[in-house]
Amino acid sequence: METRGLTKRYRGGQLAVDGLDLTVPRGSVFGFLGPNGSGKTTTIRMLMGLIEPSSGTAHVLGEPMPRAARRVLPRVGALIEGPALYGFLTGRDNLLRYDAADPTADPRTRAARVAAALDRVGLAAAAGKKARAYSLGMKQRLGLAAALLQPRELLVLDEPTNGLDPQGMREIRTLVRELAADGTTVFLSSHLLDEIEQVCTHAAVMAQGRLLTQGTVGELASSTRGRLAVTTPDPADAARVLKEHGVTDLVVLETGVTGELPPPPLSGPSEPLDLADLNAALVRADVRVRSFGVERASLEDAFVALTGEGFDVAG
Repeated sequence: METRGLTKRYRGGQLAVDGLDLTVPRGSVFGFLGPNGSGKTTTIRMLMGLIEPSSGTAHVLGEPMPRAARRVLPRVGALIEGPALYGFLTGRDNLLRYDAADPTADPRTRAARVAAALDRVGLAAAAGKKARAYSLGMKQRLGLAAALLQPRELLVLDEPTNGLDPQGMREIRTLVRELAADGTTVFLSSHLLDEIEQVCTHAAVMAQGRLLTQGTVGELASSTRGRLAVTTPDPADAARVLKEHGVTDLVVLETGVTGELPPPPLSGPSEPLDLADLNAALVRADVRVRSFGVERASLEDAFVALTGEGFDVAG
């Protein structure tokens, strides 16, 4: 998927998406991140042809959207803002209806396709149960099964683990990895950063309708420096020494102290802070250092640095 200058302005002047340039590589598992109201779902709806952009372009599988929706959408599986289900029908009958609505689906193999999709999302045992009796997590699985009735080149998932228990979340993550290994490009929005970090190869971060950054998950995490962590029985003395040497945002714990290292100087005579010298300064101050190092930055660290928000935000 690719967008250039994609913009959506609603009546009344509200700017939901502002000049988005997004590139989703074929074969990737792409995580789409952002705080509540950042424009993620509006972007997905434009990519799927559900709403028209105010300006800019969107291409999905090499075709312009929404103009080529009839050619593109049969090659795409999607679960957006929760599944639409008939509560009075069983899980199996819901999928049979979905499959029957697909003009490309062979009716002779419909029952086998539905059974395979139910099994893949762990709902085979509940296939005969009315959808109204399904839990939120079960409904989410059934929606995912509907997206998987046919082999798809692209799978678009909006909060796919919403409502699932930890075991269900692990199963969906495993399923996403399997689909990616089979060659399906997966585009998923989520507010669970550990989920993105575990399953995605690439990610993008949105805030207030604008794209802040995109790239591989490794690149995004490495763009943020990790925190210095010192384990010591003398945390107060350690914090004092670290503060004297320019370490900021100090957090004093019973077992040690963490803090932000000062950024390297852009120019001029000053030298960047040497970790070995910092460790030596602690020792000279009679601080008993049991461990000393810089923790690896996580995607959560990068997200907070970019958006200024905590990681557990709704999408």
